Amino acid sequence: MRKQQRNVLATQLTMATSDGSHLSARTMLLLRRYDLVERLEGDPCTLLVELREIFNREPTADKLYSLSELAYWAGQKAELTHPQKALELYGSAVMHSYLYLFDDRFAHLRNPYDPEFRGACDLYNGALESALRNIKRAGQLRPGTTQIVNAADHTIHLTIALRGKGWQAEDFDRFEFVSDFVVKGLKNQYHTYGLGVPLIAVQKKRQNGEAIDRYYPPEMSLPTTAFLRMLPNGGDTHTEHTAMLELYDPLNSADIEIAGRRVPLESDLSTPLAYLLNQPQLQKKLDQPTLGLLDPEGTGQLDGLFMLEPYQPGKIPVLMVHGIWSSPITWMEMFNDLRGVPEINDHFQFWFYLYPTGQPFWYSAKTLRDDLAAMRRTLDPQHEEPALDQMVLVGHSMGGLVAKMQTLESGDEYWKVVSKEPFEVVKASHEVKESLGETFFFHPNPAVRRLITIGTPFHGSHFANSTTAWLGSKLITLPKILVRGGEQLHRDNPNFFAKNNLIDVPTSIDALSPASPVFPVMLASHHLPSVKYHNVVGRIQTDRVVNYMIGGEGDGLVTLKSAHIDDAESEIIVPAEHSNLHRHPRTVLEVRRILIEHLDDLRSFPRRLERLPDASALLPTAQAPPVEIQRRR
Repeated sequence: MRKQQRNVLATQLTMATSDGSHLSARTMLLLRRYDLVERLEGDPCTLLVELREIFNREPTADKLYSLSELAYWAGQKAELTHPQKALELYGSAVMHSYLYLFDDRFAHLRNPYDPEFRGACDLYNGALESALRNIKRAGQLRPGTTQIVNAADHTIHLTIALRGKGWQAEDFDRFEFVSDFVVKGLKNQYHTYGLGVPLIAVQKKRQNGEAIDRYYPPEMSLPTTAFLRMLPNGGDTHTEHTAMLELYDPLNSADIEIAGRRVPLESDLSTPLAYLLNQPQLQKKLDQPTLGLLDPEGTGQLDGLFMLEPYQPGKIPVLMVHGIWSSPITWMEMFNDLRGVPEINDHFQFWFYLYPTGQPFWYSAKTLRDDLAAMRRTLDPQHEEPALDQMVLVGHSMGGLVAKMQTLESGDEYWKVVSKEPFEVVKASHEVKESLGETFFFHPNPAVRRLITIGTPFHGSHFANSTTAWLGSKLITLPKILVRGGEQLHRDNPNFFAKNNLIDVPTSIDALSPASPVFPVMLASHHLPSVKYHNVVGRIQTDRVVNYMIGGEGDGLVTLKSAHIDDAESEIIVPAEHSNLHRHPRTVLEVRRILIEHLDDLRSFPRRLERLPDASALLPTAQAPPVEIQRRR
C-alpha cells in the first residue's frame, strides 16, 4: 500500500468526480442503453472490452468518451492496490479521450460548447498525469526510452521524446509535477490552459560543460509540458497502438498541431521559476544583498551575468540590473509578470546582473562592460545574431546608473574629474593602469538600444549624507585591490590627483552623494542616437521631515528632481516608495509597454532584426519577499 498522491489536474473534471467515485449521467445512460450497468460490479477491464466491441461495430464519439471515463474511473479504484493495472487503465483513458478529441471520423460532429468536450480535455489531462506519476514511480520517465503499456484489449507502444530546442536526453536529471507544489512570494502565477501536463524539468550539471554553462545556475529548472500523441496505425480496430509522449518547452511552444488543428498546451511558467529559486546553491548566490554591500570582495563568485533559462537565439535580451543593498531576486516579480505576456515571451529573453553594491557604481559599470563583451564572445563570436544587437537594459536605483554608463561616451571628461594631468603620464603598474583606463575611458555599447531606469538618482541622493557615509565607511569593506591600488597611486603620483576625485570615493554611499562630481559629467555625456531612454519615477506622500531629509518630494529616498532626466522618450510617475517601485503594477505595465514598442519599431525597420518572427537605491530597507515553494499535502 502506498499513500495516494493528489492529482490536482483531476480536480478539474466536470463530467465525473475527481476521486472517480461515480460516473457521469451520460456514461450511465450509455451503459443502460446497452444493458451494461451490472458489469460495473465486475472486472472493469471486461466491461471496457465489451464497450470497445460495441464501439467497433457502431463507432460514435460518445462511446469514446465513456470508454475514457470508465478507464479513468477504474484506474482511480486500482491506484492503491494495483498500481500497474492502474497505469494500464490510465493509458486507456488517455488514448480514448485523445480519439474523442481528434479522430477525423467525428470532426463534423465535434462541439466545443458541449460540456462533454471540456470533460474529454480534463479526462485527457487528468489521466495522463496519473499515468505519468506511475511511470515516474517505476523510474521510467526518461527521455529517449520506449516501453509497452498493456491496457484492456490493446497494447500501447510508448516512446518518450524531447521537443525543446537544444534539449538532450542526457541533460535531464528528473521531472517534478507542477501540481505537487504551492508557490508563495510571487503575487501572480501564470498558467495557460489547454492539453498536456505541466512539469518541472530539472537538468543535470554537464560533466564536460560548454562555455555557455557558466551563465546557468547549477540545477536549471525548466517549465515543460508533457503531451501524449497517438500515431496513425491503420485503423481503430487494431489492438496495437503507437504513441509518443512529447516533452515541450512552453517558452518556445505555446501550441502544437494535431490533425491539422492548432491546439494550445497547458503550461505553468511560475512554479518552475519558484522551484529554481528555491534550489540551495542558487539561493546562496542570489539572497545575499547585505554581503554584496558590506563586503564586496567576500562575495567570491556571487557576481556577474547569468540566465534563469537557456539562451535562446533569435530572442532579444532584456538585462536587469539591481540597485544597492539588493540582488537579482528583487526582479522576480517583474520577470514573472513580463514572461507571462505571450508576445514578450515569444520575442525576449531575460538576463540578470549580480554585482557587489558596496563599491562605487562606476567600477561596477566597468565590470558590466567587460562581462557583456565576454558573453557576446561566448554566444556569438562572429556577431551573426542580430537579436543581440537590440538589447534592452532595465536598472533600478543605483543599477540604473550602472546600466546608463553602458550607453555613454566618456571622452576624457571622467578622467578630468580624477586628474588634470594626462592619463598617459600616470605612474602605475600595468594592471592598475589598465583598470584605470577601462574604468574612466569607455565607449557606448552599440548593442544596447533602450534603457529603462526606475527610481534612479541621476543627481544623487541627500540620503547619502554625512551620517550614512560615516556608517558606510565603518561597515563597508572595499576590495583590497581598490584600496591598495589607490594608496599606491597616491604614493607614486604625489599631488597628481584632484581634490574630491573619483578614485578616492570610498564606498557606493559616498558615490551617490549629490556633491559627487560624477553626476554633472554623466548628465553631459553623449550617447548614441540609436539609444532610447525611458524613465520611471516614484512619488509617495511623506511628512515634511522626510522631505527635508531627502531634499524634496519623491519616493522616500530619491527626489523627483534627482530621478528626472531631460532626454527620456517617456517618463511616468508611479505612487510607490523606492524599494518597491520596480515591483509596482504600473511600473511593470510601463516596462511591458516599452518592450512592445521596441518590437513595433523593429517591425517598422525589419533590416535591424531580420530573424524577428512575426507575432498576430539607495539602501532600501525593504527587500523583495522570498519566493517559496512547498509540496502539497
